[in-house]
Amino acid sequence: MSSSSSTSSSSSSSSSSVQSPETFENVLAVIFDIDGTLADSWKLGFDASVAVLKNNQLPTITEEVYHEHTIYATPPRLARHAGLTPDDQDFEEVGNRLAAEFDDLYVGLVTAETAGFYPGVGPLLERIAALAANDNKNKQVKLACLTNACAAYAHAVLKANSASVSFYEKFHSIHGADTVPSPKPDPEGLWQVCKELGVSPANAVYVGDSPGDGKAAHAAGMPSIGVTWGSHSEESLRNSPFSHICSSVDELCKILNL
Repeated sequence: MSSSSSTSSSSSSSSSSVQSPETFENVLAVIFDIDGTLADSWKLGFDASVAVLKNNQLPTITEEVYHEHTIYATPPRLARHAGLTPDDQDFEEVGNRLAAEFDDLYVGLVTAETAGFYPGVGPLLERIAALAANDNKNKQVKLACLTNACAAYAHAVLKANSASVSFYEKFHSIHGADTVPSPKPDPEGLWQVCKELGVSPANAVYVGDSPGDGKAAHAAGMPSIGVTWGSHSEESLRNSPFSHICSSVDELCKILNL
């Protein structure tokens, strides 16, 4: 873990006192997942996965299987698509090899069309960024993102959606599974982001569409919001330790007191 041991221990001990939605006005940072949360990009991920499997003479997958496996970071997801399990000796090697091929293809295909923001996301980010520029230091709110895709993909998506407004420059921390100690649902990526932002996990909120996002935030001692417009069912999100669930960007704005 890149954060100090004292940060890790304090973060771990706070997991039992995650804020309730009523205290979201105290949040100093909003950390977003990318796919299924900010960007409507599942088709890009699915098509790239199918292409990689085909290139390696592996059986294809259905859209349903793809969505179900987005709870995993790219290497273990693709190893599973290849028919392997974590008990297989070559699980990690095959997953890493397929993931490297996938990332090269995936990142290169990112455009505002293939990975565009969901309607309303742009104005939401502008409102949060405006708080970051607020002269009242007690109300400054920083933007960040943490995805289980590679970090290069996160950078590409934010840049692709910055044609009219430079959202990319408004993010103070951008990380993927390959730039943090371990992927979600492990909390260490969120701790690393918080350390870079200079905020406590208890004063940040994580927004994501996967059960693993809720688990990562809960383990980090961070409040979280699950959004229902991504790859996972509302039922699966409600069975995860999210602080709140919302079904529209307007509702997300209200929860965040924007």
